[in-house]
Amino acid sequence: MTAPRPTPPHRLATTVTTLVVPLLLLLATVVVALSWTPRLPDPLAVHWDASMRPDGFGSLKDAIAIPLLFVPLFALGMWALAFWAGRDDSVRRLSAGFATGLAVLVSVVVLGSLSVQLDLADAADAPGIGHVTVWAFGGGILAGVLAALVVPRGRPMPSDAPVDPSAPRTNLAPGEPAAWSRSVTSPAGAWVGAVAVLVNVVLALVLRTPAMLLVGAGIALLLVSTLVLHVSVDGRGLVARSPLGWPAVRVPLDEVVAARATQVDPFGEFGGWGYRVGAGGRAGFVLRKGEAIQVERTGGRVMVVTVDDAPTAAALLNTLADRARSTTTAR
Repeated sequence: MTAPRPTPPHRLATTVTTLVVPLLLLLATVVVALSWTPRLPDPLAVHWDASMRPDGFGSLKDAIAIPLLFVPLFALGMWALAFWAGRDDSVRRLSAGFATGLAVLVSVVVLGSLSVQLDLADAADAPGIGHVTVWAFGGGILAGVLAALVVPRGRPMPSDAPVDPSAPRTNLAPGEPAAWSRSVTSPAGAWVGAVAVLVNVVLALVLRTPAMLLVGAGIALLLVSTLVLHVSVDGRGLVARSPLGWPAVRVPLDEVVAARATQVDPFGEFGGWGYRVGAGGRAGFVLRKGEAIQVERTGGRVMVVTVDDAPTAAALLNTLADRARSTTTAR
């Protein structure tokens, strides 16, 4: 009979970082927007064209409809994911980062687009909001990172219980050193990201908005940090990290319950490429379709990393975990 999976830790902190903070940001945005009502033209500019000039007009209600509807729903989804499936630290961090980051991004866009219309007689005279977009993305990314950093870490969960006997092993002589490593990239994700960067650069040149290049640089940095990965198995356990050193995951040998090779469908199981959270709270680097190592950890956590030669990695990880436990028992 399978033991029930433990409840995710730090549920109060999860609720604050993924739900309370984004909703408070949204409330503050609405309050400020309403306080500006006497100084805003009627109708307002509520939509901008590709050159960031106003081309759609409406009421204040139209201007704040997105944060009123989309942000709370998104934050609620992130909260539910972290609250019910956040056994791994990374799941709670991603949820808090995305929820808070999006709330800041949308709030800056809304208030920034309203601020350029203050005291105007005609909203059609409003200047462009290219700079607002840059501040929104920059502020959203910074807020997301900060929110993720303040999420409490889960306590270590070492175990001296034997690794699952049915999990694969490799033949190692007592005391024989062994290590395994591979690098993996996401070709499809890289193509999509390259197109996004190129479009951003072209728009920055066409619109003569150099500040937009900062958004392109941010996208490129994000691609490098999430679509290229070095994976290793050695005396430290399983370590997977980007060339920038973050994001990174590590599964210590004393937390390995069982490691196995598996097949992964990025969109079907995880909704895309990169560092992802899938059904049941499985988390990890999913860079392409196909072979992956899946590690069951103590605390009901499951880590997945797509990589070539996963059977060798899984067998070695189980063997090294066996050795680590026998060493601990001998002491």
